[in-house]
Amino acid sequence: MDASDSATTFTRNDAASRYELHDASGELLAALDYRDNGTAVSLTRAFTVPVHRRQGHAATLTAGAVADIEARGGAAGGTTVVPMCWYVARWFEEHPEKAGLLDAR
Repeated sequence: MDASDSATTFTRNDAASRYELHDASGELLAALDYRDNGTAVSLTRAFTVPVHRRQGHAATLTAGAVADIEARGGAAGGTTVVPMCWYVARWFEEHPEKAGLLDAR
């Protein structure tokens, strides 16, 4: 999945099993690692490059990843999200409207 605005580009990098957020010049701003077993996507580690922290990139990246998972069959389609990373867990706490995607285990 690719989504762009004038400042950043969101990409799902299947070869690296991570979502990425890049700036307009292509520099990596943040990454969110995942594991997909076909029924659940574990979001395992969010990382923002230190010089780009506190600019909302992790939130943008997490929202993009959740939207991508939803678009590819999240919850109603059978795929759930396992927030293994503390940041992703907090993001879900702040977005209760997305709680239906969470794995019930």
